[in-house]
Amino acid sequence: MELLTNILSAINGVVWGVPMLIGILGLGLYLQLGLGLMPIRKLGTGFKLLFSKTETGSGEISPFNALMTALAATIGTGNIAGVATAIFFGGPGALFWMWMTALVGMATKYAEAVCAVNFRETDKLGNHVGGPMYYIKNGLGAKWAWLGVAFAIFGGIAGFGIGNTVQANSVADALDASFGLSHTTTGIVLMVLVGLVLIGGIRWISEVAGKLVPLMTVAYFSAGLVVLAMYFAELPAAFGLIFEHAFTPIAAQGGFAGAAVWMAIRFGVARGVFSNEAGLGSAPIAHAAAKTDNPVRQGLIAMLGTFIDTIIVCSVTGLAIIVTGSWTSGEAGASLTTLAFSLAIPGGEYIVSVALAIFAFTTILGWSFYGEKCVQFLFGVKAIVPFRIAWVLALPIGATQSLEFIWLLADTLNAMMAIPNLIALALLSPVVFRLTKEYFAKQSPVTKS
Repeated sequence: MELLTNILSAINGVVWGVPMLIGILGLGLYLQLGLGLMPIRKLGTGFKLLFSKTETGSGEISPFNALMTALAATIGTGNIAGVATAIFFGGPGALFWMWMTALVGMATKYAEAVCAVNFRETDKLGNHVGGPMYYIKNGLGAKWAWLGVAFAIFGGIAGFGIGNTVQANSVADALDASFGLSHTTTGIVLMVLVGLVLIGGIRWISEVAGKLVPLMTVAYFSAGLVVLAMYFAELPAAFGLIFEHAFTPIAAQGGFAGAAVWMAIRFGVARGVFSNEAGLGSAPIAHAAAKTDNPVRQGLIAMLGTFIDTIIVCSVTGLAIIVTGSWTSGEAGASLTTLAFSLAIPGGEYIVSVALAIFAFTTILGWSFYGEKCVQFLFGVKAIVPFRIAWVLALPIGATQSLEFIWLLADTLNAMMAIPNLIALALLSPVVFRLTKEYFAKQSPVTKS
C-alpha cells in the first residue's frame, strides 16, 4: 500500500502540476476571449433565463433543476474544507487565484453545457444522455472514441471516491465532532436516504436538489455574512492581503508556515477547480438532461454554477477565515472554517457541521448521476441498477474507514477526467463560437444588451 501511495503521489504531482494548471486557465481564457467575454457580460441574462417559467424542447428535468443538480454535486466539501486548505497552504493570495479560476471557468462551464446539449443522445429508456463522452463521440468522430472511453472510465471510478466515500466520511466526521453521532450510524442513515432518492433516478435527484441546494446555499451564505458583519472593520485589510499576496510571497506568522507565490497559484487554482469543477467535465452530464431547445440557453444557465459556487460561496468562506485571523491559527481544512465561524457566532461550529453534512449529502446525489452515466456509456442501460446498488453500499464503508488513500486516488482521477475533456473543448471550440454567434444574432436588441 505504501508503494502504491507513493506511485499515486508521484502521478498526482504531475497531473496537478504546471501543465494542468496552465491547461485549465489557458483554455478558460481562450474560450472567454473567443466569446468576447460574453459569459461575464451576459451574467444577468443567465439569471433571467434561470428563473424563466418558459420550458421548450425535450429533456427530463427543468433547466433550473439541471443547474441545481450540477450545483448539488459542485457545492460541497470544497466550499468549506477546500477553501480552507487553499489558504492554509497558499495564504490569503490563494483566494485571488480561486476567483481568477472562476472567471475563466465560467466560459469553460458554458462551453461544456453547449456541447453537452448539442451532441446529446436519447438512450434505450427514452432519456437524454450527454456529457464529455458523448460530445467526444458525436462531435469529434470515431478516431477520438478512445478519449470518450477514457473519460468515462476515470469518471466512473473517481465518482466512488470524490462523490461518494470521501463525502460520506466528511459527513460522519462533522456529525461526530459536533453531535457525537457514530460513524456507523451516519453511514447507515446515508445509505437509506440516498437509496430512496436513487430509486427515482434523475427526476427525483433533481427534485431533491431543486429544494435543498437553494436553501442550503442561502443559509450558509447568510451565516457567512454575519461573520463578515462582525468583523467588518477588518475587510479592507483582508482584501489587501488577498491582492498583495497573490503576487508576492508571504512570511510565516503564528501557525501559518508561509507561502511562495507559486503555492498561492497552485492551491488557488487546484482547489478552485475542485470546488467549481469547471473543466472537469462532470456538470455537463446533468445539463444534458435539461428541457431545452437551444444549447446556448442552457450554457448561459450552466455558467452560473461556477459564479455561485466560487465567487459567492467560496468567497464567504475565504473572507471569514481571513478577517477573523483564523488563517494564522495552524488549523487546516474544515477545522479552520469551523474556527472562523465559531469566533464570530456562538455555536458557529454547529452551523459549519450541518452545512458540511448537507453539502456532502447533495454532492453524493449529484455525483451518483455522473457516475451512473459514465458506467452507462461503457456498459449500456443494463448497468444502471447494479451501479446504484454499488453506490449505496459504498456509503457506510466510506463513513467508517480512513480515507487518506481514497482522497489521493480521487484527486488524481479528477485531474485525469479533465484531460480528455479539455482536449475535446479545445477541438470543439469553433462549434461553441458558431452556435453562440447564431443564437445572439437572432435575439432582439433588448436581449442582446
